[in-house]
Amino acid sequence: MKLPMKNIFKIALRNLLRYKRRTMMTSLLIIIGVVMVIVFSGVSDSFKSMMIGSITDSMLGHLQVHRRGYVSSIENMPLHLNINEQGINNLESLFDDNKEVIDAYSYRIKFSAMLSNYEETTNIRLTGVFPEMENATCPRLMERIIEDVPDPDKFIEPGKIIIPENISRGLKLKSGDEVVLVANNKDGSVNGISLQVSHTMEGLVGPTGRDGFIHIDDAKVLLRIEGDEINEVSIRLKNPDRLNSAQKILNEELSRFKNKQDQPAFELHTWADLSPFSTIATIVDLLIITVKIVLIAIVLVSILNVMMMSVYERVSEIGTISAIGTLPSKVLWLFLAEGFSLGIISTLIGNIIGVIALLVINMAGISFSFGRMKGIILETSISPSELLSVSLIVIIIAGVSSLYPAMKASKMQPVDALRHV
Repeated sequence: MKLPMKNIFKIALRNLLRYKRRTMMTSLLIIIGVVMVIVFSGVSDSFKSMMIGSITDSMLGHLQVHRRGYVSSIENMPLHLNINEQGINNLESLFDDNKEVIDAYSYRIKFSAMLSNYEETTNIRLTGVFPEMENATCPRLMERIIEDVPDPDKFIEPGKIIIPENISRGLKLKSGDEVVLVANNKDGSVNGISLQVSHTMEGLVGPTGRDGFIHIDDAKVLLRIEGDEINEVSIRLKNPDRLNSAQKILNEELSRFKNKQDQPAFELHTWADLSPFSTIATIVDLLIITVKIVLIAIVLVSILNVMMMSVYERVSEIGTISAIGTLPSKVLWLFLAEGFSLGIISTLIGNIIGVIALLVINMAGISFSFGRMKGIILETSISPSELLSVSLIVIIIAGVSSLYPAMKASKMQPVDALRHV
């Protein structure tokens, strides 16, 4: 007997409806698994993206350029590995040629110094910047400044200093107070300047932050830098999602510049190369994979169980349809169609419920804190590609888990099956 594929799926759906309770229980397990993956993926991906955004938009930028060898000794903030004026000109020309990739960039001079209120002294890490360039590259930096900043493009002015909150409390400093900075330049000599506290800044990752800002012109005076020198360039991309492709493009461009040893003069690093949070992001990705594996296990066990029960309960039925001329291949397809139908229907319902759950989470306006940044609202989302991948995983596993019961049913001999009571 010939059964068109359309009729096979009709019979498969009818058979699923014959055992409503078992079908509903199995479908419910699959739906719960799909919803769990969608909600967990949406929340964790959104959380990870927001944390990365907080780090890149308020501190690191998406990419950073340094002179070769600087990053390997970055904890010491070495001044002898500064980028000179010729290097700056080369970089500026490169950035101008890649405006379709680069949204903004900021020149920085980073160094360690001693800060004194004339009574007590403590160490501080400082970044000398051009305020308009820094604000364009790290637009969320202003969120970390406690006091109001009337003009973000002038958040730090010559003669002023922004100090971290814990140093402000420890030395009892406030806006308008005068402090003295003392630092060693790259030749080893010591120099000092007097500055006025303009603002205090919250640390990004906890109360131990000791990073402040001064104007780059003051940094040059303190470090006795003549001409143009920097030791870091922070880059903001037009499309952060294309980080890897942007890194590849800029690396190829930077490779044209060689040092005296005929080696690349510059190094390009992503935020992940410079931040310990990249490890947390990796852990989040592993957790998502783990949840997907759990989903696979749920689908596999659920459908394998229901299909095996279906085969054993319908032995006589299988013998009857085989005896009237149904080919073993059609019997195989009949049971595979049941598994596929159960997987497709459950996945569709799970996708709808999962997306609705993410919308409800967004409507709830759940907020959290990251380090000292308060009131970050969680905005969950899931990409169509992620939904498609979850759906394909469920449907494929549904088919695979139906294969063994279907093969068992197709290999039954009609005489033996009809004898079954």
